[in-house]
Amino acid sequence: MPQLTIVPAGDRALAIKVGDSISPEINLAVRNLAVTLEKQQIPAVLDIVPTYCSILINYDPLISSLDDLVMNIKDLGNTINESTIGSPKTIEIPTVYGGEYGPELSYVAQFNGLTELEVIDIHSGNDYLVYAMGFTPGFPYLGGMSDKIVTPRLQTPRTEIPAGSVGIAERQTGIYPIESPGGWQLIGRTPFNLFDPAKNPPVLVEPGDYIRFTPISSEEYKKIANVNEKSNE
Repeated sequence: MPQLTIVPAGDRALAIKVGDSISPEINLAVRNLAVTLEKQQIPAVLDIVPTYCSILINYDPLISSLDDLVMNIKDLGNTINESTIGSPKTIEIPTVYGGEYGPELSYVAQFNGLTELEVIDIHSGNDYLVYAMGFTPGFPYLGGMSDKIVTPRLQTPRTEIPAGSVGIAERQTGIYPIESPGGWQLIGRTPFNLFDPAKNPPVLVEPGDYIRFTPISSEEYKKIANVNEKSNE
C-alpha cells in the first residue's frame, strides 16, 4: 500500500489520496483499501466512494473526531496486501457498432485517419479495466483504450443518449447504462442492461472487473434485446 495522504473535504468528509496517477496498480490499492474499510464497519463512516486514485469518505463527526478517524484509516492502510480482494472477472459485452447505434463511428475513424472497421477492431481488441463507477448508476469508467482511437468529446453534449450506448471521450471509453444526457462520441450500443435496481447487485460490472467488447450485428442485437425484454416481463 502506497503512503496515504488524508485531508478534510468539508466538515463531514475525508479525501484519501492513494497515488498521483491513473494506473492499474494504484487503482488496485484504492480498491483494497475501500474493501478493507467496508469490512471494518467503522461506526463513524457513512459512505465510501472509491475513484481512480483516491477515496472519499463521508463520516459523522459526532461519532468520531477527525484525528481519531485519520489514525484509524492509516492503521488499516498498513495492514492491507494485494490478496484483500478476489480475482477480477472479465465480462463480455456484445456491441453493435456504427449506424443508428453508433452515429459517431465514422467521425472517430475520420479523426484518427482510420476506417470504421479498423476502429471496431481496435476498440474490441482490448480488455478494459473498470476503474470507477459514476456519473449515473452503473456507468463504468474504463481504462486501457488504444491511443489510436483517442477522440475529443462532442462540442455540444446531447440531452438524451439511449441506454447501452458505447462512447469515447479523449482517452476513455464507457457505456451509458441508462438513458441520460452526455457528451461522449457514440460508436456503438450493447443490448445488455448494466443497471437494474430490482436485482442484487443492481449493476452488471463493478470496479476491478474487466470488460471485453464483442462485435455483433444489428440482427443479433435485436435478438438479445428481445430476450432481455421477455425475461423482465
